[in-house]
Amino acid sequence: MRSMKWLLALALVLGLGGCATEGKRQTTALERAQYAWTAAIRWGDVAGAWKQLDPDYRSRHALTDLEISRHKLVEVTGYTVVDANTLGPEDFERNIDITVVNKKDMSARNVSYVERWHFDAENKAWWVTSGLPNFWDGR
Repeated sequence: MRSMKWLLALALVLGLGGCATEGKRQTTALERAQYAWTAAIRWGDVAGAWKQLDPDYRSRHALTDLEISRHKLVEVTGYTVVDANTLGPEDFERNIDITVVNKKDMSARNVSYVERWHFDAENKAWWVTSGLPNFWDGR
């Protein structure tokens, strides 16, 4: 009898664990998307980062050969999340401090970047809506 109660309790716990909310799945998907985005930016994979931008953004802002070549002139040596905020159930933002080194003269500088994310429920995907970081703002 005792083992029957234990099995029933175990089944109940496992059953409730299987009732993971859509919000938790979205968070996990967001974390995976953010990891992939961070890696793409950190390692200079402009094409990989471009694929994570919102399709509407990509259609309005063409990635030019000049932009691609400019990204090859710098190396990201640091990518630090300073702050993160949930803006709603389908919107999230992170404030990022990026350390960039110019490959020609080895000068380093820090760039602030606000990463904005939106969950596309139809495609079940998180997209970056803020564009690629601008490493040349003010230069």
